[in-house]
Amino acid sequence: MTIKKRMDTQVATRSDDIDEDFARAKTIPSRYYCDPAIYERAIDRIFARSWQFATDLDQLKVPGQVISWTKMEGSLNEPLLLSRDENDEVHCLSNVCTHRGAQLVESDCVLKQIRCRYHGRRFGLDGDFITAPGFEDVQDFPCPSDNLAKIPMETWGKFVFVSLDPAYSFDQLFGDIKKRLHWLPLDEYRLAREHNRDYFVHANWALYCDNYLEGMHVPFVHPSLASLLDTRQYRTEVYGLSSLQIGPANNPADAFDLPPDSPDYGQSIAAYYYFVFPNMMWNFYPWGLSINVVQPVGVDKTRIRFITYVYDEKRMQSYSPRDIDQTEREDEAVVELVQRGVRSRLYDRGRYSVRWEQGVHHFHRLLKHYLDD
Repeated sequence: MTIKKRMDTQVATRSDDIDEDFARAKTIPSRYYCDPAIYERAIDRIFARSWQFATDLDQLKVPGQVISWTKMEGSLNEPLLLSRDENDEVHCLSNVCTHRGAQLVESDCVLKQIRCRYHGRRFGLDGDFITAPGFEDVQDFPCPSDNLAKIPMETWGKFVFVSLDPAYSFDQLFGDIKKRLHWLPLDEYRLAREHNRDYFVHANWALYCDNYLEGMHVPFVHPSLASLLDTRQYRTEVYGLSSLQIGPANNPADAFDLPPDSPDYGQSIAAYYYFVFPNMMWNFYPWGLSINVVQPVGVDKTRIRFITYVYDEKRMQSYSPRDIDQTEREDEAVVELVQRGVRSRLYDRGRYSVRWEQGVHHFHRLLKHYLDD
């Protein structure tokens, strides 16, 4: 047996590649969950160029509303703001003054203009520069760089997504999901703040994603969830930048009422579990939606944001946010157990279950691709 070193300072090698044939492939090396250099590389090469869920349009209904939002708090820490201007248009802008870099908006508010409280520079709600006291004699001023940077933004229904420098288009990311679930009345979903939670897991962000991406552990770790799902019919579908786990219902009463034009019409489906690279989980139930955003805050510490939208509260009886909380705590315990294990000198790589771990294999190949890009 070859005993691995405690920490390998080499970030990536060809020997780390994940075989396309996952019946032959080995999992990603364990140092990808433990090495600070790989963690920092992921923040820079994956998260800085990713699309992230920001808010929904219900929170920006009125012209003048401004939301202060930090992209990937704890890692990227990029200050942004979302605004609805006097022309009723929504924008995502840098929340940093173009003079000396002060943060502009510190909390959600309603404004006519954005004013820097450091030196009084003003901007429109579309980010355009308006005025700056004390700059009357400055040459070639203002210029385009004095406007607030405009951040790429996309919407799906009422949901708003932003990316600082997208490595791929939003349609590449969500196109397959929009087609599959076109029949969902997303505009009728209501943000249920009372069910929102933040959890902290002492494990690497990617290890948490691995756990989400396979259903093999469900009968062993989640007894209440296993009673809801027919795990014999559980299956995974893989797309370009996302994957879908379909959870068939044991009881047809717990299933969606699917329209005839759904590709799943005639099946009893209790849940659609979508993983969206690199760190979002969109879990659709007959009662609504639970969004899980996995936010790295350290090489072995992760914040999981649970954001709940309710469509039909009467259908929560079989698997409610309370049950989701229990499932999350069960996941935390097992993922932290694995984080301790992957530090072992006696473990490096495993193999994939062909029946259950197609989504994990897909995620590892994406992870390796964008780390190397």
